[in-house]
Amino acid sequence: MEEASNKRRTREHLQQKYQSGEKIAVLTCYDATFANVLEKAGIDILLVGDSLGNVIQGKPDTLSVSLEDMLYHTTCVARSTHKAFIIADMPFGTFQVSPQETFTHAARLLAAGAQMVKIEGGRHMAETVDFLTNRGIPVCAHIGLTPQSLHQLGGYKLQGKKTEDAQRLREDAMALQEAGTAMLVMEMMPATLAGEITQRLSIPTIGIGAGSICSGQVLVLHDMLGIYPGKPPRFVRNFLQDTNSIHSAVEAYVQAVRSGMFPANEHAF
Repeated sequence: MEEASNKRRTREHLQQKYQSGEKIAVLTCYDATFANVLEKAGIDILLVGDSLGNVIQGKPDTLSVSLEDMLYHTTCVARSTHKAFIIADMPFGTFQVSPQETFTHAARLLAAGAQMVKIEGGRHMAETVDFLTNRGIPVCAHIGLTPQSLHQLGGYKLQGKKTEDAQRLREDAMALQEAGTAMLVMEMMPATLAGEITQRLSIPTIGIGAGSICSGQVLVLHDMLGIYPGKPPRFVRNFLQDTNSIHSAVEAYVQAVRSGMFPANEHAF
């Protein structure tokens, strides 16, 4: 579909992409310089992720990322962009509270420049999602592997392998959609399960380690560029190694997502 002018993309614009069958390309972003590069390369959504705890702050997980951290980085990303849709993660401890307290925290993220907030968790978050969306705050939900719950999950493990776990994820997705979720991230799930959920829902699904049938894909920027130390997860592809610039790498990622070439079978579970 034709891109809108230089106006900031909206939730309705993304829904139109979804309804037309065009894949949605998402990358995490935490600063003004990368935000500008990613927007010019055609990224649809910039996710100001709490993964900044890992790639920016050098922490072993995301649990100690604060709301003030997220506000600062969201402001940086919003300040230097004009078209990309911006989603901000709600950090650990800011939404596992009352819906009213969650609203207060989410409202600050929107004031900092986010157009949507992302919340981890399944059907137990439906009441909070309903509360937020009925008060003007769009929500992206996140199921499957939820990094903020890594201690409860026993580490970074594939979710939904057992029959009962798969059914729970199906029910989570439906409950969240019914509560008003506008978008759903699915992380580290069997591709067949993620595809089934995608086909059942009427909102876009964004996969990360969840196969190619999802409505779009997201990766951590530093993983996609192959610059984060250590062994990359199975679902990551280094797009920088075959190009001569970061801009070209991001363009290649966008093209691969939109054409359905990424993720390939070797990136799925």
